[in-house]
Amino acid sequence: MNHKRVLNGILPRTMAALSVILCVSMGSYAQEESINWQKRAEPAMETPVLNTTPLPEYGYDRLDYGMTIGIERTQNGRIWACWVAGGDNEDAFFVLNRSDDDGETWSNPKLVIDPQNPVLSEKRRTIVGNLWTDPKGRLWLFFDQSMTYFDGRNGLWYTVCENPDAEEPTWSEPERIWHGCALNKPIVLEDGTWMLGVSLWDRSKIKSDVFKDAFPELDSLRMANVLVSTDEGKTWERRGGVQFSTPQFDEQQIVERENGTLWMTARTRKEGLWQSISHDQGRTWSSPEEFMPHISSRHLLRRLESGRLLLIKHGGLDEKTRFRSKLTAYLSDDDGKTWKGGLMIDERRGVSYPDGFQAPDGTIYISYDRNRDWDGEILMARFTEEDVLSGAFQSDTAKSRILISKPKGLDKLPAPSEVIYQSKKR
Repeated sequence: MNHKRVLNGILPRTMAALSVILCVSMGSYAQEESINWQKRAEPAMETPVLNTTPLPEYGYDRLDYGMTIGIERTQNGRIWACWVAGGDNEDAFFVLNRSDDDGETWSNPKLVIDPQNPVLSEKRRTIVGNLWTDPKGRLWLFFDQSMTYFDGRNGLWYTVCENPDAEEPTWSEPERIWHGCALNKPIVLEDGTWMLGVSLWDRSKIKSDVFKDAFPELDSLRMANVLVSTDEGKTWERRGGVQFSTPQFDEQQIVERENGTLWMTARTRKEGLWQSISHDQGRTWSSPEEFMPHISSRHLLRRLESGRLLLIKHGGLDEKTRFRSKLTAYLSDDDGKTWKGGLMIDERRGVSYPDGFQAPDGTIYISYDRNRDWDGEILMARFTEEDVLSGAFQSDTAKSRILISKPKGLDKLPAPSEVIYQSKKR
């Protein structure tokens, strides 16, 4: 018997059979894994619950973390603030309080969005959003909801308060707009269109093995997107977007320039702030290019009533600070070509994430956080354009380091080293 011939005949057939079995097995496994992550992602689509009576469970004595989301003013002058508690992780949830005396004193928490549910197989968190008063005086709270830190899809939701100055404000049932998240306020374009920057994070932000391959159909949309509404927020649709170099949460700011173009600036991982221009109202965007040196952190770019642009960044105009420090305000009279002034809002380490608004009298209000992990302070600065140009808090209404909130639960914890803080922050 020719054993070689027999082996030559048997082995290929055996290997082919094994290959078929392996392929079927792998296919079944892949199908099971797909079904698994899809099923485990479903709770992220459940309508979030608004807790309007959060005490005592969410009192300051129960909180131990503070990362600012932002502040906004109502038409009657009340200031609302929103921040993240729980951590910059899958434990995150939103807390809101308010002030009726221009920020001098602040209430206990008045609204909490905490999507955690112990019966779920994964944690469910809320970590990105913004507060915005629309032209009709309604207060919008945009917020996201995701399984784990990031499930590959995320989801942008909103709730609207029609009576934000009432003693007992009422909030609408949350509605989901799209995927991703929105850290910065919408803008109203010259033609009345509302535009909102929405980031759909890249896959490097997925930390759970359960969702490592989740939602591949969204891969082409992982960028700094813009959503628009032409009916005052009743409906929203994606208009376009741009992918920045080494993206890091995007956190894009958008302004409409005097020539009608849209200017988008965004945070990157290493290269500082980058920019892109749209000549067709956000449908297409230019290839991104460098704008300004900056540590990887949130910045603020906003059109003021005077027509000037307000920029708040870390450090000097040509400086990339080593730490999140030296939070500084600048003004531009020429749509961002050149910048003036330089008001140091807070020079200390561990200050970050500026957001704010301008009151009808021209006063600018900026919130930010300090040492999220062991101080957890949410702070506010109040100043004018003249203060920015002079580089000093010198106007009658100007004031720095106004405390919005501080979690008292942190008093029970030992302060971690500064090195640990710098390595774990967002």
